[in-house]
Amino acid sequence: MTRVSEITEHWFGLCRKAPVFHTLQTNTDIGFKPVCEGQSGGSGSGSGSIHRGIGAAISGMRTLNRNRQLLWFTLLAGLVLAGNIIAQGGLSYITWTMAPYIGESEWVVLNFIIEFFTLFLLVFLLVGLVLSISSKKVGHASFFEGLTGAKKYINAIVMWSGVLALAGMLLFSIYFYSHDWLPRNNQFPQILGTLFGSILNPLVEFPFNPALTPWTFFDPSRVGGIALTSWIYPFGISQTLVFSEINLLLLILSPFVVPIIALEQKTLREAVVGSFAMIKKNWDEAAACALFLGVIVSGVFLTYLLIQAASGMGTPDGVVTIQPANTWITLALVYDCALSCFAMVMATVGGIAALDLYTSAKSRQIAEKTSEPSGVVI
Repeated sequence: MTRVSEITEHWFGLCRKAPVFHTLQTNTDIGFKPVCEGQSGGSGSGSGSIHRGIGAAISGMRTLNRNRQLLWFTLLAGLVLAGNIIAQGGLSYITWTMAPYIGESEWVVLNFIIEFFTLFLLVFLLVGLVLSISSKKVGHASFFEGLTGAKKYINAIVMWSGVLALAGMLLFSIYFYSHDWLPRNNQFPQILGTLFGSILNPLVEFPFNPALTPWTFFDPSRVGGIALTSWIYPFGISQTLVFSEINLLLLILSPFVVPIIALEQKTLREAVVGSFAMIKKNWDEAAACALFLGVIVSGVFLTYLLIQAASGMGTPDGVVTIQPANTWITLALVYDCALSCFAMVMATVGGIAALDLYTSAKSRQIAEKTSEPSGVVI
């Protein structure tokens, strides 16, 4: 069993030794114009599409800088994830203390409930973000006005949240249980393992583990058990991070569902079909945008290696005899908070960029329809 599998099975409680358009209105002000609307339309070739994708990401940054009220989305989404951390930590505690009564099936059901409510709140906030930007006419966009308007789409939000939660749990379950029914050389579980390990492996290192506590210390079966705070770190945080990775992947694969629901007032089925149709034509732009933002986030994330190098501390196994000074522990906590805030800001930029990509693609689609010959022969 790999290190990632060992950590995840213990931390997730799966090992019993531990816890487990209507036509788009022409008078609608989207709040910003597509960054590259002056360029040739269509899905475009090569550099043009990449330029539009990167331009959408940069446009999202500028829009957020001009409209600071949109940072309410950042704050509220961060609070939702904080609540998810607490809920996941509580689930780990319940799974451990009630092990005879809560098996793996019950754990999956309880996790689905937690993820559904988390996704419902996040999608609701995302709809509010889209509406607040698209309804802006004069001055700054009002995020809370967008949230008020999001209530009209509550049914679609509930259904879309359920679909995302179900898909997320399916992907998660495939990783843990696929070894029972997939061929040993199947690459899909390995891809998911790499995805999860990119977050879980650094989580046991400094500065994410400020006190350099060996991860075996967090085994509840050891004599004396563990502190209540340990159910938050590492159990709650690790589970939230992994499910956040899965949810982010699903949202990247369906970036236009929320804009179509909010701006075109389509049903969920129409929104999903429309999103996949648009992403099929504009996948290169969406990929360039996601990759550009991902490179930025990854670059900032890798700065933790500089903190490690400066402190001379890395993994608990390598420095088991070293107790970090209070100054380094404080620096690590400040760094962790700053990195979390940056990640939430970039998630906000990604939501704005998705709306920009949608607006740009829709504008080109309308232009293509109007430029088609009417077929009337005079």
